[in-house]
Amino acid sequence: MSLLSLWNAAKLYRSVFLMTGGSLVWALGVVLCCVGVGGLENGLARTPPMGWLAWQRFRCNTDCVNDPHNCISESLFMQMSDILEHEGYRDLGYNMISLDDCWMARHRDAQGRLQPDPHRFPSGIKALGDYMHKRGLKFGIYEDYGNYTCAGYPGILGHLQTDAETFAEWGVDYVKLDGCYSLPSDMDRGESLAVHYCPAK
Repeated sequence: MSLLSLWNAAKLYRSVFLMTGGSLVWALGVVLCCVGVGGLENGLARTPPMGWLAWQRFRCNTDCVNDPHNCISESLFMQMSDILEHEGYRDLGYNMISLDDCWMARHRDAQGRLQPDPHRFPSGIKALGDYMHKRGLKFGIYEDYGNYTCAGYPGILGHLQTDAETFAEWGVDYVKLDGCYSLPSDMDRGESLAVHYCPAK
């Protein structure tokens, strides 16, 4: 039990003690002390993924000409990387930054590979991932198991191996795989395939 959890339990105990005269509080205290937590001791996912994801604030704003400070671009993600590092968030465990939908160009390249929007990510995705890694951060990226992403960009369906290789070359640590434009049966199959193609880290 963490120090914060113990502190909150103690505050609850004092409040209930004052309201009930103590008998209920004693029983509640015994129950709280006996609660166990189950989990694998494999060193993975000791905390939930913690970091910054642009979707809730920036959605799919791609208009960097008229709204340069609020659009999905490499400068936005570099700025957030710097903030997580310099303001101490990384040291508190907030160590991941993830691109969400709308980072890519509308079409794959001639070899069928995903490519970033060249105007908003002029240095490329690998350079952005390297920037994050140099600051001790993990780099996440968005894709969709359908033909298209939720915003209509190229999806991963039919390109899983190519995209997995591309993400590995770019140094991606985490993939958020959405389910727009795909059937539930495709998503069930996609989960096992994604695990198969996932590079060991």
